[in-house]
Amino acid sequence: MRRLLLLRHAKAVPHSAETDLERVLTKRGLDDALAMGEWIRSSGLIPDAAVVSHARRTRQTLSQVLEAVGKHVPVFLEPRLYHADPATLLEELHTAPDHVHTLLVVGHNPGISELAHYLTGSGEASQLAHLAQGFPTAALAVIDFEMNTWAQASPYAGRLKEYVTPATLAK
Repeated sequence: MRRLLLLRHAKAVPHSAETDLERVLTKRGLDDALAMGEWIRSSGLIPDAAVVSHARRTRQTLSQVLEAVGKHVPVFLEPRLYHADPATLLEELHTAPDHVHTLLVVGHNPGISELAHYLTGSGEASQLAHLAQGFPTAALAVIDFEMNTWAQASPYAGRLKEYVTPATLAK
């Protein structure tokens, strides 16, 4: 079995004179990313590795998540994830090492959201309905696959195990 954790970066400052790549997280974004990391840890979903876009807001999101997780996780910085479409994200997923059973991917919308929909073929109706409502900042989709290697990941082969947003955690 393989488990994919798809995380959209947390809330970032609005566009300004800075380049988009250098946008930082807001206070809310930092707090939401930390809360998501705490949820990941408490749910026993500790990743074996993480792949992250090179944008500053995704790297900050991952840093907060890993701080809360409290375990060293190998991190791979991948510029191709910056505003990647689902096909590019899937290509990247196919290259994940076979020894990685739980993989965290931190990226951007719309690609992360579209990939979650593209890979998810089943799951509890309530989780699927929640996913269909949108993929806000710091949202996390946990998708399980019955496969031996990441190269076997294919459309609709995954089962949505969990879909969590900062609003869900606040309840």
